[in-house]
Amino acid sequence: MLSKSRKPYVVLVFTLAFALLLASCGQSTNHNAESSPSSSESLPSPSSGEAANGTKIYAAANGDIEVPVNPQRIVDVTAFYTGFFVALGAPLAGAMDNALANPYLKGKVDGVANLGTVPLPESILALKPDLIIAYKGTDEIDQLAKIAPVVAVEYGKLPYKEQMIEFGKLTGKEAEASAWVDQWEKKIADLKPKVQAAVGAKTVSILNPYAKGLYVFGHNFGRGGEIIYGEFGLKAPEEAQKAAIDSGTGWASITLEKLPEFAGDIIFTCPWSGDTSDPKIVYDNALWTTLPAVKAGNVFQLNPAADTYNDPVSLDAQLDFIANSLLSVKS
Repeated sequence: MLSKSRKPYVVLVFTLAFALLLASCGQSTNHNAESSPSSSESLPSPSSGEAANGTKIYAAANGDIEVPVNPQRIVDVTAFYTGFFVALGAPLAGAMDNALANPYLKGKVDGVANLGTVPLPESILALKPDLIIAYKGTDEIDQLAKIAPVVAVEYGKLPYKEQMIEFGKLTGKEAEASAWVDQWEKKIADLKPKVQAAVGAKTVSILNPYAKGLYVFGHNFGRGGEIIYGEFGLKAPEEAQKAAIDSGTGWASITLEKLPEFAGDIIFTCPWSGDTSDPKIVYDNALWTTLPAVKAGNVFQLNPAADTYNDPVSLDAQLDFIANSLLSVKS
């Protein structure tokens, strides 16, 4: 199974710690309310912000949720949606470690608290969020909802442009969301005919070697697939089309022996970031070195630390590399 399942890894200690923490907080709040009121006055109050902004009902994957009209302290525990909020200019208070590790977000998330690899309740409580974003199916949604309203999102249900518009509605940033989509579509409209003319009828594959073979990626699982297949309308090899795109999964796992069936005339590749196996097992194999794309020099190296992301910030950064690579394709 792909280790990058788009859901946070959760441990049992979260639930136990949460129950204990809420109990202790409830007791200490009653005692401290009279003895030290200044402790609550020294930090901004999410509840006062909500009162000033009002609330609205948002239709989320976990039901109709009452959320602030203009949230001021968003905590994102999804990792792979963080870049959407950065692109919107929405006020992020905290995010997961692997979200903040995205090189494309460098310099754009200064001051955002790092929640580590597991979203512990005391860390989230300390941030005083007024909105929490989580994946649909996250086990602790009910517990998180005791801290702040939780909007659950089903990963991949919406294409990224529609998801951007939805997050704009959620955060009161509709104008910013529409502006990003408009400028993105203008870039694509300029580049698409040039890319299609350069590529012609050639097929394109996205391949990641790993310990047991290769992952083949499609149109909605990062690594440039949204741009290559979705925006530029380029074709995958027939087997890759069936397994990674038509299936709706966005990816497929194949053995090395099947590589020639899934390899396109053009290949985008990088080692799989989910394990530590030596990619030379694939890259030095005759099945790889004799591929037409390899022999023609039409293989382009993705960044394994960055190109797994498919949020607006990451896509903007990927676009130049992907377009320039495709425009340089050799006949």
